[in-house]
This record gives sequence, structure tokens and C-alpha cells, in this order.
Amino acid sequence: MLLIAKVAVFFLFAIVGFFIGYQGGYGPLGLIFGMAFGGLTIFSDQILRKIDFGTLVGGLIGLASGLFFASLFLLPVKALLSQASDTLAQFAVKGIFGYGGLLVGLRRGKGLTLPGLLGIIRGKGFEENLKLLDTSVIIDGRIADVCEAGFIEGVFIVPQFILQELQHIADSQDSMKRSRGRRGLDVLHRIQKMSSITVRIVGEDFPKIREVDSKLVALAQLLNAKIITNDFNLNKVAQLQGVSVLNINELANSLRPVVLPGESMRVFVLKEGKEYNQGVAYLDDGTMIVVENGRKQIGRNAEVVVSSVLQTTAGRMIFVKAKEDYDREDIRSAK
Repeated sequence: MLLIAKVAVFFLFAIVGFFIGYQGGYGPLGLIFGMAFGGLTIFSDQILRKIDFGTLVGGLIGLASGLFFASLFLLPVKALLSQASDTLAQFAVKGIFGYGGLLVGLRRGKGLTLPGLLGIIRGKGFEENLKLLDTSVIIDGRIADVCEAGFIEGVFIVPQFILQELQHIADSQDSMKRSRGRRGLDVLHRIQKMSSITVRIVGEDFPKIREVDSKLVALAQLLNAKIITNDFNLNKVAQLQGVSVLNINELANSLRPVVLPGESMRVFVLKEGKEYNQGVAYLDDGTMIVVENGRKQIGRNAEVVVSSVLQTTAGRMIFVKAKEDYDREDIRSAK
């Protein structure tokens, strides 16, 4: 159907060009120009597909504003110029103002959406720094605490396909999935009540894209928005496609207290480790502590000293020794 429409447009331009040229005695030349403009019109479809809505509208608004201000600028000097000078001045001033307005519009319109355009008409200005919420981060719930603490504010975009996924999880036959889905809906409701956050539900969808994560990345590119998630794979895929990501897990890791070798601490040895005679304890933030020769301390508090810290993709692990063992080794090394 689309191919038929393109062919029809091409022939329409060609026929109109021929008749216009024929009236002036240049029928073949008019046909060539008509075919050229028809081909250009069809080819422009490929260019416009790559330009997002905000950039296109912003460029048009910027160009129109530039030409308008150029006309205002020329009004007081028109009477002082000759006809030739007036034509030259109009060309120069409109060119400068129009080009400048176009550049500003293209740059400022990049993050513009249809709701944002309505906001501009109402005098609310351009929307920037939009954030898309992923299903995993909504269910996780920590995003609500971060917002409540005032570290994140602005406009949160929740697509309908994310809401549908949450509802599907909340209606699951599995009790665990059902409770996670309902928790996610409660977290969204809690964020909606915050005065510093505006939650907007949008209906944009991508029927040709099946996976929800891929839809989220495509929508982020369309809106020039950041994605808030704690999904490692989505984080990597989005970054590869040039989409900014705010990862809650990375935020949590960066806020963990710094522990240095030689530092003393008191821990509760909870269970046996994987290796022989090891004990395992945890910090308040969930960081695993491996206690060497700590099997005998299981179920008790122990004074330990940090021997090394290991950073892995899964998180951070701290290796410690009992204070007595560490002091004994320290004395031996001093001798």
C-alpha cells in the first residue's frame, strides 16, 4: 500500500510538472522537473523517519521565529534603503535570523514531545531531563526512597506497556509474582503522591518491537529521556544505543562505606563459608564478609581486621581475619 502511494505521488508530480511546462512551451523540461521533485518528495520520507518529532517541530518553530524577528528588525530601516539595498538587506537579515532560529530550535526541540508541545502552548516551556521507569526498578521499590530523600526529581514517564506488564505480574497465579506486581503498583502510587515528582502515563508503543526492554530503549531515544533501572542487561543494551541510564544498583554500590585493609570492625558470624574453616558475616548494606578461620565463631560476634577487599561484577566481598590472628601475623612480620 505504501509503495502504491509513493508511485502515485511520483506520477502526480511528473504529470503536474509536464502540464505546467507545456503551458510555457517547455513540456519535456517540466516533466523532468516534476519527476525530480516527485523523487525528492519520496526520498524525504527516508530522511524524516530519522528525525524525531521534537527536533522537527523545534526546527520549524525556530525558523518561523527567526524570520518573524527578522521582519521586525527590518521595519524601521526599510524607509532608509533603496530598492536594491532593501532586497539585499532582507536577504541577509532573514538568512541570518532564520538560520540562527533554526539551529536554536533544532537543539532545544530535541527533547520535545507532544505533551511537552502542549505545555509550551500553555506557557510551561520545554520539558527536559525526562526519566523512564523500568518494571524491575518499580518492583524493587528503592526508587521511591531515593525520590523521597530528594536526590531525584522531575518528570517520570511510565509507558502503558510497562503498566500492562506490572498488571500481568500482579494477576499472576504464582503468589510470589503476584505480591511483587502489587508491590510495584503500590510503589508507583507512592511516587505519584510526591510533590517533587510528576508521574506521566504515555501511550506511545512500538507494535513491531516485541520485547519490553527494546520498546523502553526506543521510547527513550524518541523522548531523549534517561532510563532508571536495576537490570544489568538493559543497562548495557541502552548504553550501547546511546541512551543514558540511572542504575539503582550502581547508586547503592557507590554509597557503600569504604573499607580499607587494616581497619577493625565487629561483625556477627552468621554461617559457614564455602572454603574450609571459613565463616560468613554481612554488613548492614548486604556486603559479604568472609572470616578466615571463623568457623568456630559462628553464631557469635567477633572482633576482626580487614585483610583484603575484592570487587566483582556481583558486588564487593571483604576478607577479614580475627583480631588475634591478625596481630600475631603483624608481630611475626615485624620480627
